[in-house]
Formats: sequence, C-alpha cells, structure tokens
Amino acid sequence: MTRAFNFSAGPATLPEQVLRQAQEEMLEWNGVGASIVEISHRSADFMAVAAQAEADLRRLIGIPDDYAVLFLGGGATTQQALLPLNFAEPGQRADYVVSGHWGKTAVKQAQPYVDAHIAASGEADGFHDIPAVAQWQLSKDAAYVHITANETIHGIEFRDVPDVGNVPLIADFSSSIASEPIDVSRYGVIYAGAQKNLGPVGIAVVIIRRDLLERAGQPRADIFDYRSHVARDSMLNTPPTWNWYLAGLMFKWMLAQGGVEAFAKLSQAKSALVYEAIDGSGGFYRNDVVPAVRSRMNIPFFLADDALNARFVSESKAAGLLALKGHKAVGGIRASLYNAMPLAGAQALAAFMRDFQQRNG
Repeated sequence: MTRAFNFSAGPATLPEQVLRQAQEEMLEWNGVGASIVEISHRSADFMAVAAQAEADLRRLIGIPDDYAVLFLGGGATTQQALLPLNFAEPGQRADYVVSGHWGKTAVKQAQPYVDAHIAASGEADGFHDIPAVAQWQLSKDAAYVHITANETIHGIEFRDVPDVGNVPLIADFSSSIASEPIDVSRYGVIYAGAQKNLGPVGIAVVIIRRDLLERAGQPRADIFDYRSHVARDSMLNTPPTWNWYLAGLMFKWMLAQGGVEAFAKLSQAKSALVYEAIDGSGGFYRNDVVPAVRSRMNIPFFLADDALNARFVSESKAAGLLALKGHKAVGGIRASLYNAMPLAGAQALAAFMRDFQQRNG
C-alpha cells in the first residue's frame, strides 16, 4: 500500500501512525473484549478515554482551569447557531467580522436569534485582506465579537489577536487550532470542527470561559444549552464515541511530535515552500491574499490560464498529490497543509508546481 499526500481541506489527512493504531484496536480495544465503538459511553472504560482526551487537549493548547471544554457532535456550523442562543439575549446585538466564506456562514446561522451586526467585512475587495481593527465598527453593548481565525476557502488568517475591549471575543478556529501557540485567555469562546487538525469529521471542540456560562441566553431546549453539556461532561446525550477516541489519539500524537511549538515551525516551513513556488512563478501562479494575512493552513492559488486547472488536478493526482481542486466558491487550486501533512508533502507539491510550469508555461 502507498499512501498519497492528501491536501484535502476537510475531512483532512490523518497521521498514518494514528490510523494504524485505530486499525489495530478496532476489533478489540484495551482488553475489554469489544470494539471502542461498541462499549457504553457511560462505562468507566470510555469515560477514562474521554477524560484523558480532555487532559491532553488542555496540555496541548494550554487551556486554563477557568475554561470548560466540550466535545460535541456535529461541526462548527452547529456551534455558530448555538453561540447566540447561549450568550446573547433575544435580539441583542452581536458583532461579526467577516473575512471570508465561513464568516458569512456564521452570520447566517446567528441571524434568527440576534441582531447580527457586521462590524467589518473584506467582501468588497474579494476577501483578499482583513480590515484594520481601527476600522471596525464595534458596538459597546454587543453580546460578543465573532471572528474566523482562519478562512479555509479564501486562505486568510488572523496573525494577531484583535483587541475588542471588554466584550468577549469568540473565534472559529476550525482550520488552525493547535497549529501554533495561542493565548486562550484572550478569548471568551474558541470552537473548532475537528476534521482539519484535531481528528475526524463529526465532532467539535468548544472551549468556554466559565463566567460566560452564567449568562441566561435565550429560551432553548436542554440539548442546545452549553451549561447542561458542561454539567454532564459532554455526555448529556450519546456522543460520537469513535470520533472522540480518534481525536484523543490525535492529541497524543501531536504532543509526541513536540506540541504546538513544533507545529508552528513546521507550518511556517510548509507554507513557505508553496508560497515561494507561487511568488517565484513569474505570474504563472498567483495568490491574491495580502501577504501579511496569508493562511499557513489553506493556500488557494490560480493559474494564469484557467484552462490548465483540470490538467493540473489530474496530473497532480497521478503524481500522488490528492484533493488539490479549489473550492467551488472561488475555483482555482487549493492546498491544505494541516498538522498531519508532513514537510515532504509540501516539498512534493512545490516540486510538482515547478515541473508543471516548465511543461506548460
């Protein structure tokens, strides 16, 4: 078997070491005589897995004790609807900074419940930059300020934590969590779908400053109440146990690789290789994002001749480089360089890009 380099934006590549361990443990886990997907989520065995996963995530990211950690079914889009229900009064204003497709999605999910005020947006310029914080039209009485830390489709990343005063800052970290050190204390809530850096699709991590749980929020069913999930250790209902277990294996793998400090260096090296291939192509390839906010995780780029896109995708796949077709919203090509993508993958992509240009330029 030969595994290709998988540049998918999500569900994303996972480390072979993690997949092999999951394979070995699939039929019979930890001597219990059954698979991890068959044992009760309320058993002492699985609860130990869950507790260890939380402890490892806290260590990996540096989550303070005054923050609760939830592992919930679904993805980040579900959380986007739950945020206003839990942290805003009915019709209260909440500020949104829109830096790409997923920022727009967050606004859409919140609109039924709050006055979703767009404090700043890069859409007029094609989402090539993040508006300067000095230009944001923030509301003094906002329930929170929401940002998307990394835009998976448009390839834009916040490189600094914006200062929004005393209003809680909420951030969607789905595609950049655990890729570099972050100061969790600067945020009221951090949430992330797991299928980029943390594990498989189908589970999300939500990190909440505990004082925010004291907010009444809006009338909602118990299953939509973060407080209820915290009180039951993310087991208010049957959680996606397989996904939780796999995420736990990912946390251990990342810690063994050197943690977020090591991945920050690796991410910088991988993205630099691809951006150098783009910027050094003399216009054969282009990336339209302002360099200061270019994403390290997701690199969209375009060929000078769109007619070559299909050939690029086809030939790259034949060369063992998978899932490089750009998102339908923007087209072109996109390479995702999450933590599980080794440096050799970025090297192989950069070499292919230079070879493809030589043959087609």
